[in-house]
Amino acid sequence: MAGPSGTAQWASESLALGKLRVYRAYARRWVFLLVVSLLSCSNAMLWLSFAPVADTIAQFFSLSTNQVNWLSLVYFVVSIPSGLVAIWVLDSVGLRWATILCASLNFVGSVLRAMPCMPATVPSPFAFLMCGQSLCALAQTLVVFSPAKLAALWFPEHQRATANMIGTMANPLGALVANVLSPALVKKEGDVPLMLLRNKAYVVLAVCFGGGIGIFSSFSVLLQQVLCVEGYSNEFAGLCGALFIVSGILGALGLGLYVDRTRHFTEAVKVGFCLTSLVCVAFAVVSQLRGQAIALAIICALLGLFGFSVAPVATELAVECSFPVGEGAAAGLVFVLGQVEGVLVMLLLTALTVRRSKPGFSTCRGDQDSLDWEVPMLLMAGLCTLFSCCLVLFFHTPYRRLQAEASTGPCDKDHAAPWQTLPEAPSGHPEGPGSSEAAGSPVAAHS
Repeated sequence: MAGPSGTAQWASESLALGKLRVYRAYARRWVFLLVVSLLSCSNAMLWLSFAPVADTIAQFFSLSTNQVNWLSLVYFVVSIPSGLVAIWVLDSVGLRWATILCASLNFVGSVLRAMPCMPATVPSPFAFLMCGQSLCALAQTLVVFSPAKLAALWFPEHQRATANMIGTMANPLGALVANVLSPALVKKEGDVPLMLLRNKAYVVLAVCFGGGIGIFSSFSVLLQQVLCVEGYSNEFAGLCGALFIVSGILGALGLGLYVDRTRHFTEAVKVGFCLTSLVCVAFAVVSQLRGQAIALAIICALLGLFGFSVAPVATELAVECSFPVGEGAAAGLVFVLGQVEGVLVMLLLTALTVRRSKPGFSTCRGDQDSLDWEVPMLLMAGLCTLFSCCLVLFFHTPYRRLQAEASTGPCDKDHAAPWQTLPEAPSGHPEGPGSSEAAGSPVAAHS
């Protein structure tokens, strides 16, 4: 048996070991939790997206009710063997690779689900739908088991229950969204492709415009924190925020009147995005300089003028390219995606702030005075430029609602509305009423 001296030595070594095993909690743990939560939410949406509109799905794909039920039931069947594999992956391979594998399965499964709605003829729609659902079902066990592992590895003991709760409750939240969103999007058989997001133009617009909403939301929230580091007062930051909003309202009013007369929705949005990107780059540079109050005020006003003004036009464009889907669903889905992207952008920007290595002239209070916002602001400008380039290069659509209204409107020229003479599709992409995309759309079919 060990004597008193041995016991004392063991106690001192245990105390020293305990001091060495002090873990550091990183701010990016919340970003990782958000990623896992979004994966869980999207996976649950994929699970129940068919069930609330089972009758319409059966008619559109010529399936029986039992086949549609199996698209949801496959989740339960696959989870039995895959659950054991998921346990081994999480404990042996690690949480990072489990999350990457889950995201990959979700993505590939979603693509397979959308294949039966592609223009090319698919011989067996049920096979593609079932394969896609099966891959998403494999991803389910990985993401459902992850919150507890994530909480244990990344969060301190006083936050583990909260982190586990957020990650776990994201799954029923996805089921809730599917139950609400699927009936809202699918009113008849022709709306099924939109639920599977076959509409390329709408997806591009939703991602790019949603990203713009996220950037502008982050800009509004972080404006004071960015400016006070360089010595600008809170009153000046408030003035810049006011100029940002007021100029945006005036710009939206003028641009709304313009597109009502010309119907140049696409051109207005693309030009507005490009000008916004230029001004955003200017803000990223000038906001890191002292004594540039006038320039910053002008830049904030221009940012609102070019950025805010395209918001109502982009919403109208979302309705045009997704017609005959309801206006509320078309515009609401873009807004919801914008809020999600806003959370991601703001978490990313705040996570990239570092402590300043040189003395500054900060007017911030608390612990904000030593933060360096140069890299986050450059990233914000880069994201804005990326979304603008994607919109300009990949977004092309006919104005489907206007075409439908024109085809059913009065034929008397004396009483015809100005919008019945529709503008041509943007040059280089002649997606007019006679194009293949329009011919395959519900609008063309009804016309």
